[in-house]
Parts: sequence; C-alpha cells; structure tokens
Amino acid sequence: MEPFNRVVADTHHKALRINLDPSKYGTFAEIGAGQEVARWFFRVGGAAGTIAKSMSAYDAVVSDAIYGHADRYVSRQRLQTMLDHEYVLMVERLNAKRGATTKFFVFADTVTARSFKSYDECHGWMGLRFQSEPRAEPSEIIIHVRMLDRENLQQQEALGIMGVNLVHGALYLHDRLPELLDSLMDSLTLERVEVDMIKVSGPAFGKVDNRLISLQLVERGLANAAMFTADGEVVQAAEVLYKKNILVERGSFRPVTRTTLDMLSSAQAMFVREPQVNHENVVVLMEMTMKNLTTASGIDHKDFLDRVDVLGTLGKTVLISNYGEYHRLAAYLFRYTKEMIGLVMGLPSLRDVFQEKYYTDLEGGILESFGRLFKNNLKLYVYPQLDPATGAIVTAGNLQVQPNLRHLHSHLMENKFIEPIHDYDATALPIYSVEVLARMVSGDPTWESMVPPEVARIIKDRKLLGYTGA
Repeated sequence: MEPFNRVVADTHHKALRINLDPSKYGTFAEIGAGQEVARWFFRVGGAAGTIAKSMSAYDAVVSDAIYGHADRYVSRQRLQTMLDHEYVLMVERLNAKRGATTKFFVFADTVTARSFKSYDECHGWMGLRFQSEPRAEPSEIIIHVRMLDRENLQQQEALGIMGVNLVHGALYLHDRLPELLDSLMDSLTLERVEVDMIKVSGPAFGKVDNRLISLQLVERGLANAAMFTADGEVVQAAEVLYKKNILVERGSFRPVTRTTLDMLSSAQAMFVREPQVNHENVVVLMEMTMKNLTTASGIDHKDFLDRVDVLGTLGKTVLISNYGEYHRLAAYLFRYTKEMIGLVMGLPSLRDVFQEKYYTDLEGGILESFGRLFKNNLKLYVYPQLDPATGAIVTAGNLQVQPNLRHLHSHLMENKFIEPIHDYDATALPIYSVEVLARMVSGDPTWESMVPPEVARIIKDRKLLGYTGA
C-alpha cells in the first residue's frame, strides 16, 4: 500500500465543506431507499449553495418517462442513463449563467434495500459525473455497493454516508486515488458495506488503469474480491456470473505456461460433459489471490499488470480475491449462481486442501471446511503431478493423506466431489512456472517452448515479467 497521512473527516463536515464551497454546484438523483445522500446536504445547512436540484423517480412508469425503459432498475445501465440525462440538463440550464466560475456535478444512485417484501441481496450503484475545472470536459466515477446491515434504516444510513464520501472524494481527492479509495469507508466498516467495483474515467483521472484500482479495492480492504474482463473492463460480479456455470483456475500466472492452459482445457472438457452443465452457459475465471500477488516487499503493481496483460491476450476474465480458503471462494461464487461450479487445481493445491493446519479458525476444522465447500453443486478437478524423484504420476486418486483423513478422501473420490484429470498432455507435466521465469529472466531461450506461443510473443514484445531480451 502507498503510505500517506490522511485527516479523516466525519460525514457532517464533508457535506458542510461541499455546501460552503461556492465553486461546486450539482444535481442529486436517487432511486430506492430514499434520498439518503441529498438529505445529508440539507441536514448540515447551506444546501442552497450546492444543490441545484434533488429528485427521486420511484415509480417505474415515471422513471421510464424520464430516463427511458430499463429491464433492470438497479443496474449500471440505469445509473449511466441517469448521469447522462441529468448532466445534459444541468449544463443546458446553467452553463450560460454560472459556467465560467462553477464546477458542475451530478450525483446519482439506484438502490435496492431491505424491504417487507424481499430478502434478496441489498445493493446499489452510485456515480458522480463532475468537472474538475469550470467548463472542463466531465470526469466520472461509479461504484457498486453491497449493503450488509440487517435493518432497512441502517442500510439507508450507510448508503447516505457512502454517497457523501463518494461526492467528497471525487471532488477533492480525484488526484490522490489511494486516499480517495480509503475515504469511501470513512464512518463505515466492512461489516456494513462492501465496495466490490469501481471505475473512473475522464481528464481528472489521467491515465489511471482501472484494473489496478480493482486490485487496490481488495488490497486496501474495501472488498474481498474484484473482477475485470480480458479487455480490461472492470465489472461487478453479478454482471458476469449471474445464473452461470462457473469454472475457476487459481494460480499466480507468473507466467502462464503450457501446463496452466492444459490444466484448464482438460478440466473444461470434463466440466462441459457434466449433466448439470450447459456448455453455452459456462464462464471461465482465472483467479489470483492476494497471497499469489504478495512478495516479501508487498505487491508489485507493475508485475500485477504484466500478469493480467498476458491473461488478457488469452481472452481470460480475471478474478482477484482475498479468499485464501476454497470454501470461502465457493461461498462467494454461489452468491451469484445456483448452477454447477468447477474448481481447477494442481495436485499440490489438493494436498494443501487436506492439511488440517489451515482450518484452525473454524470450530469444526477440516470437516466444517469441506461441508461448506461441497454443500452446493461443486466439484474439484485435479491435475496430476510428476514426482521428480521417482518419475511416478501422482493423481487425486493415489494422493497420500493423513491416516485420519483417508476415509474422508475416499468418500469424496467415490462420490465424485473430486475428480482426477485424465486426458492431459504428458509433456506439460515437467513444466513449472518458477523454472520458466528463471530461464526467461536469465536469458535462456528454452523458456519459449514452455509457454503458449501468444504468451511468448507478448512477453518479448512488451518486455513483461522481468524479461529484457538479453
């Protein structure tokens, strides 16, 4: 993390600071859970100096009449429509009178909170379109928020605080993104809210890479996971995973090797043959945990971007998570789908899964972990390992576990919760990413035969992961 000393202001002082700033003037448009953000600016006084308009189109017919038809009202698309519509109106109506001295902004949110009728996930989209200078082209920041309080009033309160934090951060901290990210959680905790997606754009943010911001969401503790597509577009998990069959391969991908892709393609061939899997409904994720990314000196952001550039070349969607244990990853994925999920791993990872020392934080230990992992429709696909000492092939079936876990291992194998990968490329077994990286950095050209051609090409062309071409 980037070190800095930040003075934390409470919500009252943030809203008042904006109200007393004559250069800021804007519109608030909120759908769902009440006008919780605008209410703060009215509450602290001086709102006439900040609020040009405050509105809330609750009725679907009224909302559609203003913003156009929406298939889903709590969505990124609806938020963008709201920002587009309100910003155009503000500039048309006020630019001639105030444009020379005023930095206009529009705040919008669309939210579903706890209600008497529904106990679905409570979440919302928030965004701010703003000028960093009078008459400048606008910049934009949008976030997706999960609200975790059990009561509606608590969720409304958290929503209002988060909205003020977002407005204040965008207007005053847009040139200090790490500080802006941390400020989103001022007066809040992860037990109340989670920000699992953020995207910035426009001149105020220069050449900011949104993939790096996704990493920092998890790195700085605002969320436990973040996701982006192969083309670098940051996405909220439900946009990708909702009602999908999901196949996940966890790794460091430093670099992607022939083994990496053989493991995935072999598992995917088995996965799509499962009776519960619709092959046209499968999403494939490449997951990196914070442990995969952390070295003795912390997280190297350039190294991270190098890895995801390679994965992007292969057309892969990337998941960054803080879920070290597989049962926590499974719970996250089943939040968005009830369809079958496959986890792809190598034999060393399966060996770790059977290590009881990793479950001391669970009251039920390893049994509780497996109960959580396999309680839904999930299967492990395990790639074999070549024993360098004997040359023998170690598979999920002949893996030696602790004597007290042999019956558990047999049960999971017999009931096909764990399946060995059989149709694999034997020539890929001796390839290890650590050795590939060492050869690559040292200038040994044999590394190229150990990775897919397109991976070798991008590493050489763009000098990624420490490759110098020497």
